Amino acid sequence: MDIKEVLWKLWESSGIAQLFAGGHFSWQKLVMILVSFVLLYFAIFRDCEPLLLVPIAFGMLLVNLPGSGVFMDAAGFFGSAEGGANAHWYDSGLLTFFYMGVKSSVFPCLIFLGIGAMTDFGPLLANPSSLLLGAAAQLGIVVAFFAAILLGFDAKEAASIGIIGGADGPTAIFLTGKLAPRLMSGITIAAYSYMALIPFIQPPLMKLLTTKKEREVKMTQARKVSKTERILFPLIVLVLAVFVLPSVAPLLGMLMFGNLLRECGVTDRLSDTAQNTLMNIVTILLGISVGATAQGEEFLKAGTLKIVVLGLFAFSFSTVGGLLLGKLMYAVTKGRVNPLIGSAGVSAVPMAARVSQREGAKARPGNYLLMYAMGPNVAGVIGSAVMAGFLLTLFG
Repeated sequence: MDIKEVLWKLWESSGIAQLFAGGHFSWQKLVMILVSFVLLYFAIFRDCEPLLLVPIAFGMLLVNLPGSGVFMDAAGFFGSAEGGANAHWYDSGLLTFFYMGVKSSVFPCLIFLGIGAMTDFGPLLANPSSLLLGAAAQLGIVVAFFAAILLGFDAKEAASIGIIGGADGPTAIFLTGKLAPRLMSGITIAAYSYMALIPFIQPPLMKLLTTKKEREVKMTQARKVSKTERILFPLIVLVLAVFVLPSVAPLLGMLMFGNLLRECGVTDRLSDTAQNTLMNIVTILLGISVGATAQGEEFLKAGTLKIVVLGLFAFSFSTVGGLLLGKLMYAVTKGRVNPLIGSAGVSAVPMAARVSQREGAKARPGNYLLMYAMGPNVAGVIGSAVMAGFLLTLFG
């Protein structure tokens, strides 16, 4: 082999040459690489949910680098084989194996285990009316479902798009994997992006729908919740929910198992592992494999743009639903409930509750709403899981 052949082979195998493979310029890859840089900027320099956005953006970058092969499906795990007749399963790309945890719903369920171990349901138990705020914040799911139907999506696709309104990435992955796998990239990227952008999306809606007087409300101290209540809560909720909606068992089961590890007092080591080591590992694998679904040629289509717009629509209406019920509770209780806590009914824990706290403190310096906002926030986690089970029962 002479030097010309070596140089030619190097050129043919280069990423630059593969951008023009088959006489077609893959501009989509370059666009997605740019998008990944934008997401990394928001994650690193604007502190927008970096634990989520950094792995997602990096997975997006990896999969769109020409010739990387990190998401090649050699053995046809997720469709037709790309590696040819002599390909083996171990010839598949690295992120293809990671993605099996997404496709099988193992990663979303393990994330819910970690969330359960980190979640304090005390504020919800101290103020059970928070459940209503969490339920009201699922409004966006319903609204986006019908909007998606009007835009030409079928019922399964519309249900998967609507669940973005719950602001719960693992739930969106779980439901989409069951109902509309081909929309996984658009839905997961939209869900996690809007979760990360909560500090920018929610405040304008909060100011638009509430008065300064309402935002200034200082809520009174809630009652103390006993240890017995904390232990019984995950067991009772799980049993009641699964008797009504068996399809919710994987997500809600892992959520409540994690919470029981936290509250029972005899499994501290297991609770610590679920909260930290396991959660961190699964977040890395989930994030980078979700990012890998955003391959330029598939992602940059009109359908994906519709999903992104509908996702914002769903998320906004969920925030509006929580705020409107918060205003109603403010009126019914004669000013004892700050309606800002209603926006925390979306299940992005704890970011949504922190935004409620921040906006409340802006209206009235020293006002402490975080504990009260955590009630609707954790109720939203339960609500989004239940809505996923309901939609899976209807359309699965």
